Amino acid sequence: MTEPRTVLITGASRGLGFASTVRLYREGWRVVAAMRTPDHAMPVLREATGAGEHDDRLISVQLDLTDAASIAAAAKSVLETVGAPYGVVHNAGISAAGVVEEAEISLWQRMFATHVMGPVALTKALLPSMRQAGRGRIVLVSSAGGVRGQPAIAPYSAAKGALERWGESMAGEIAPFGLGVTVLVTGTYDTDIITDAGTTDDRDFTGPYARIHNTMDTRGRFAMRLARPPERFTDGLLKALEDTASFRRRGVGPDASMLLVSNRMLPAAAMHHVSRVVMGIPRHGAMRDGAWPLTTPQRAMVAAAKVVPQPVLMRLATLATRFSRSSQSERQGEDDD
Repeated sequence: MTEPRTVLITGASRGLGFASTVRLYREGWRVVAAMRTPDHAMPVLREATGAGEHDDRLISVQLDLTDAASIAAAAKSVLETVGAPYGVVHNAGISAAGVVEEAEISLWQRMFATHVMGPVALTKALLPSMRQAGRGRIVLVSSAGGVRGQPAIAPYSAAKGALERWGESMAGEIAPFGLGVTVLVTGTYDTDIITDAGTTDDRDFTGPYARIHNTMDTRGRFAMRLARPPERFTDGLLKALEDTASFRRRGVGPDASMLLVSNRMLPAAAMHHVSRVVMGIPRHGAMRDGAWPLTTPQRAMVAAAKVVPQPVLMRLATLATRFSRSSQSERQGEDDD
């Protein structure tokens, strides 16, 4: 009987990592699920996969990417238990909201520790065995923020960008030994990392960037309604693990694929302008001296007021108020859950 290939997945206790662990197990892989709290998460994973407690195709390892000792112990455990893994999927991550002026330096340090320094240290510990085996794939899970620097998430965007540049550099180094790197640029998926509960929030809604925060918050919540279930990410991961080129970048989801195409075709200035418009950020210089530019809906209301009869406007305003209250009630109900 052929021995199943082994894949190590970080951040396996939730979101994309959880869905990927379940999918790869069902596809016949031996999955090493790395997470900070195995005692809490493994029973849930076993229930989702149908794996027994002593199933050697679903193995847990404790891993905290911000702790050097934990990384060393996890790598040692993996090598002693399953040997050189075929695949290493760097999926674990954290998110944060807030502009550069507001975000604490400690947040930047934690972001880079989780997305860059920790994965580098873990990979360094596993590479000798993978190089000796002469085969394998390292998959780096990135996002739109790693392709283009995104406003109000600079620490996250910078860390994901660094993750991608590291992967590109390493791919050239390890290719002669039969190893490869794939960067997966993910679209919007319905995981904790895009919710209020899963995000460190350093935004000041009463400060000088309040106009930007309010508009981006509204548009971001709308985008979250379009998020796809994490299970739909796993097709992209399976393709990445089967890649044979020394380096590959893949978009997972239509929004991510469209971003990669646009980023190749449009100059940097144009991409910057597109991001600004999509996110509703005022034009250059529009907020000097404390100015508060109108949003697009507000400008539309001003224009409508010049041509629409007053009774009709009053009726529309009433309907808009009811809709706003209904949306707020729904969000409050979700928070209470």
